[in-house]
Amino acid sequence: MDVVEQHRRASAEFVRHVEAVGPDQWDAPTPCADWDVRELVNHVVGEERWTVPLLAGKTIADVGDTLDGDLLGDDPAAAAARAAADAQAATADPAPTVHLSYGDEDTTEYLRQLVADQLVHGWDLAVAIGSTPRMDPEVVSEVAQWFEQREAAYRDGGAIGARVPSGPDPVARLLGAFGRDVSWTPGGINPARA
Repeated sequence: MDVVEQHRRASAEFVRHVEAVGPDQWDAPTPCADWDVRELVNHVVGEERWTVPLLAGKTIADVGDTLDGDLLGDDPAAAAARAAADAQAATADPAPTVHLSYGDEDTTEYLRQLVADQLVHGWDLAVAIGSTPRMDPEVVSEVAQWFEQREAAYRDGGAIGARVPSGPDPVARLLGAFGRDVSWTPGGINPARA
């Protein structure tokens, strides 16, 4: 499956979870210890919003601080859906290279990073609001293969928490690699770093 389809599936699932957030759940804890539900959703919406200018060849300096702060407004579900649709549209004819904070990156690699972000944070959001996470098995397999070569760098850079031991289930293995404990509940079992 190509990375654009992976992105479409992962972002659609994330948006589905945003639509399920109850009005009293926006300040609920998530497996990302530093973020409540609203902050987690704002992070993912921000990533999607950045996708449009970056895939058009713009630099971080070009974008400046226009995507800082709260991007959700009064209707987070609509903001998430709009950001996902705009990001997906931007994948139709992307620049071959994106300009990221650490340097230039191949567009396909950047999109794989977005897929992983959507997929794992989709699980984070689902368990935070008491919804059932539905992680596409094909996307899980693709992300797991991609992440196998990058896990150490992500951990060494502080982007993810310590690996959590898991069983043979592919979803649990992937989440464990990203520092997630599948037994996490909003009561606070083993919160992982984002």
